[in-house]
Amino acid sequence: MSRIGKKPVALPSGVTAKIENGKLTVKGAKGELSMSTSDLVTYEISDEEISVQPINKSQKARQFWGMQRTLVQNLVDGVTEGFTKVLEITGVGYRAQAQGKKLKLQLGFSHDVDLDVPEGVEVKTPDQTTVEISGIDKQKVGQFAAEIREWRKPEPYKGKGVKYRGEYIFRKEGKKK
Repeated sequence: MSRIGKKPVALPSGVTAKIENGKLTVKGAKGELSMSTSDLVTYEISDEEISVQPINKSQKARQFWGMQRTLVQNLVDGVTEGFTKVLEITGVGYRAQAQGKKLKLQLGFSHDVDLDVPEGVEVKTPDQTTVEISGIDKQKVGQFAAEIREWRKPEPYKGKGVKYRGEYIFRKEGKKK
């Protein structure tokens, strides 16, 4: 039994959900999100909650159960609060600057890295070493943060690079004389 799947997803006031043509659509204060439904689970929508149940006791249906419930929870959280990832840049001369729908990164390469910000994602740079990525779609926010981090992952000796806020970087000791 899935412990996550058993819990229903609460619908806060102002959030509506409906299923049409194999798509679950959730509308809230921040916008509208939808996902395709799985045939292996059933979705029951009431006024206060959405519950997800497996269609039968097969292993495949039970595997999808908890994941589908979590995806529904992400839709509800996205349209009510949104998601934010914060990246910190460490290193001499490493900096970031948001310019409209572009993000300009200087990460020690011979050239600047210019990244196009995806639709539905907002990027802010409160200072030169902090990048805040926010949006209502958890997958898009996380994917764009991962793409930025991929350019210069934190290295273990000096800790230079792009890391998530709160991420622990395992530090190594340098060479001995």
